[in-house]
Amino acid sequence: MSQENVEAFKRGLDAYHRRDVEAMLEDADPEIEWQPAALTGLEGIESVYRGHEGVREGFRDLFETLGEIHLDYPEIQDLGDRVVGIGRIRARGTESGVETESPHATVVVYQNGMAVRVRSYLDPREALEAAGLRE
Repeated sequence: MSQENVEAFKRGLDAYHRRDVEAMLEDADPEIEWQPAALTGLEGIESVYRGHEGVREGFRDLFETLGEIHLDYPEIQDLGDRVVGIGRIRARGTESGVETESPHATVVVYQNGMAVRVRSYLDPREALEAAGLRE
């Protein structure tokens, strides 16, 4: 199942770049939990969005805050029931126009081929640790 999880991760990333939330949700469990680092880093508040409607709300918040956003994961690690993407995030604020770039990582936990938990980090070491790995 792990290669399928990597493919689901890549499909989700492609949908993310198209801002196609519904396509992202195709591989997401109805009870998914999503904790984005980008909003935490910008607003200083850790948010956890639950369920498909919560994810939709989270992306509305994200796209309102960031007019442009791009994730680049040159390193994707297949850990069976988890996939870890390590790379960078580039974004531009909607109102401020300020551009930012930062290290970024995402850990996705899968069950029965569906993403059940997605958490991103602005420090890839934290993501590796959360996934049970060391850098």
